Amino acid sequence: MRTPWIVGVSGASGTPYAKAVIGALLDAGEAVDLVVSKAARLTLLDETGATVRDAHWKDDVAAWLARDLGQADLAYWPAGDLAAGPSSGSYPVKGMAVVPASTAACAGIAIGLSKDLLQRAAEVNLKERRRTVVVPRETPVTRSHLEHQIALLDAGAVVLPASPGFYGAGADATAQQLVDFVAGKVLDALGVPHDLFQRWRGELNQRSPLGGP
Repeated sequence: MRTPWIVGVSGASGTPYAKAVIGALLDAGEAVDLVVSKAARLTLLDETGATVRDAHWKDDVAAWLARDLGQADLAYWPAGDLAAGPSSGSYPVKGMAVVPASTAACAGIAIGLSKDLLQRAAEVNLKERRRTVVVPRETPVTRSHLEHQIALLDAGAVVLPASPGFYGAGADATAQQLVDFVAGKVLDALGVPHDLFQRWRGELNQRSPLGGP
């Protein structure tokens, strides 16, 4: 039985995080169900110039990810389709990552708003006690932001802010290395093996001469 990971992309800045997570899951041989919110389409267009159209999603997502999806186990569900598979707890999935997660998405998931398929799918994963990773990308934060994140934590989610570490690649890390660090932490939380960053080994100056893994 096909049992995918759901990746929900909300409207927060940080679409490169989503791209890295999706790519790493596919590289690991995992099946992926993708949900892109309406707000995320605007952010994606602004940050990358890419479009995601429901009727042409495969070509559009392939262009965004810059990879051939011919052999990839990737499915796409329109964000407005509240009758989609991921809207039901009987639909078999391993879990879900919401990356990046806007403050609106965090709030909607935390209070069970189910405004769109992304929020509904995340709520379903929480109620079914499946792995759910939420990656907030906002700074600074208000009290309400924190309260919603606490509610998500209490409901069983892993709240994983998009806060890259520098110990793997050093102070001269590239943007992609910092993106990969966060994506790697997401995969760690999902329990999926990857080689996106160099792990801490308890040694100073563990980087290669080029400053990368």
